Amino acid sequence: MSKRHSAKYKIDRRVGENIWGRPKSPLNRRDYKPGMHGQRRAGKMSDFGLQLMAKQKLKGYYGNISEKQFRRTYEEAARRKGNTAENLIGLLECRLDAVVYRAKFVPTVFAARQFVNHGHLLVNGVRTNIPSYRLKPGDVVEIRERSKNMALVLEALQLPERDIPDYVDVDPKKMTAELVRIPEFSDVPYAAQMEPNLVVEYYSS
Repeated sequence: MSKRHSAKYKIDRRVGENIWGRPKSPLNRRDYKPGMHGQRRAGKMSDFGLQLMAKQKLKGYYGNISEKQFRRTYEEAARRKGNTAENLIGLLECRLDAVVYRAKFVPTVFAARQFVNHGHLLVNGVRTNIPSYRLKPGDVVEIRERSKNMALVLEALQLPERDIPDYVDVDPKKMTAELVRIPEFSDVPYAAQMEPNLVVEYYSS
C-alpha cells in the first residue's frame, strides 16, 4: 500500500468516519478506532475535544494539508466580511487541488495534489503546479494535452460514487473545469458531516 493510501485510511480510522465516502475505507468493515483499545466504549468528549476533532476532520478531508497552511486559511477567513465558517469552506473549495477533485479528474484529494504537483494542469492557459493555488470564479482549469489519456484521469471520470457539484462546470470531452462561483457550506457534497463552526471555535478560543 502506498504511503498516500495508508495516510488516507489512517485519517478515516482516526476520526472514526468514512469522510470521503470511499467504498474501500476500512471503516466499512470496522467502524471503530485503530489500536488495541479501539473497540472500547467511547467516553463523553469535551467541548475542546469536539472542536479539535472537527478541525482534524476538515483538515484531513482536503488531503491532510499542513497545520500552518490550514491556520493561515482560517485567519484569512476570519479577516473577510461575513460568516467565518462559510468563508473558510469557500476558501478551501477554491483551492486548485479541491477543484480538480470536485471535477472528477482524479479519484482522491491526495491524487489531486500529486496531479497538480506534477504539472498536468493549465489554469487560464498557464501551467500551474501549486495545489493551494486559489481559483477565482470564471477561472478555467484544463488538463494538458499530453496528460488527457492517463489511466488515472479516464478511470476517475467514470467513478459513480460522487457527483460533480453545480459550482464547478465540467466539460468531460475537453477535460476542462470552470469554477462558476464560490460555494456556500450547504453546496459542498461532503460524504460525512463537517462542522466548520466548531473549527472556528477551536481557533478563536
